[in-house]
Amino acid sequence: MNVLVREPGRPRLTWYGDDGERVELSGAVLVNWVSKTANLLVEEFDSGPGRRALIDLPPHWRAGVWALGALRTGATVLLPGADGECPDQRPADVTVTTRPDGRAGDVVAVALPALARRFDGDLPPGAIDAASAVMTYADTVIWAPEADPSEPAIIAPAVTAPVQGVLYGDLTDWAAGAPEAAAAAPARVLLDGRAPLVDTLRAALGLWAAGGSVVLTSPATAAALDADPARRERLVAQESITA
Repeated sequence: MNVLVREPGRPRLTWYGDDGERVELSGAVLVNWVSKTANLLVEEFDSGPGRRALIDLPPHWRAGVWALGALRTGATVLLPGADGECPDQRPADVTVTTRPDGRAGDVVAVALPALARRFDGDLPPGAIDAASAVMTYADTVIWAPEADPSEPAIIAPAVTAPVQGVLYGDLTDWAAGAPEAAAAAPARVLLDGRAPLVDTLRAALGLWAAGGSVVLTSPATAAALDADPARRERLVAQESITA
């Protein structure tokens, strides 16, 4: 996280969603969001090494924030398949999701729109509404346990590596091995939201570690850019994308 605040005002994560939604997070703002989510996970769910957080969210800037928040606490981040279930069929300690109905165990319900102030729907008993809860937590991590290098950092259906999961001790090298991280630093890279979330997360971690930034598009926006090369060229110029 320290690399993100070396230039705190510089954009690090820019999101292009459906219906023209654009969200830009500077390094400082991104770290604030991650800190808030980490504080919530620790206080509400004792997040830490040996605990498992299922991030059942579509490709989105909020998915990145929640995954980073869980990693900040040393927990294992589980990235589900299309069925929304844990990739290794073992239960999660907490599920962060846009579809909270029918979930067992602890649940955080996430509203995706940037200006959402509450979850748009009924919440199961005991579920936490992320839209209202996250903002009550501090912008800096109050306390979080140290990650255990021997514990899994990420488990996904298909990690871009010859293993099912990535250990905390291997996380830095794994992220640095992302193809996007090979771009000349400091790169600003356009990421396609149609890619598996684990690949997007790997690319973002690798780019941030190298001082870069990402522009992430929703699947629908990515398809629209493919269909309209002129629009894509305008976006590349507007966002100063280098790769």
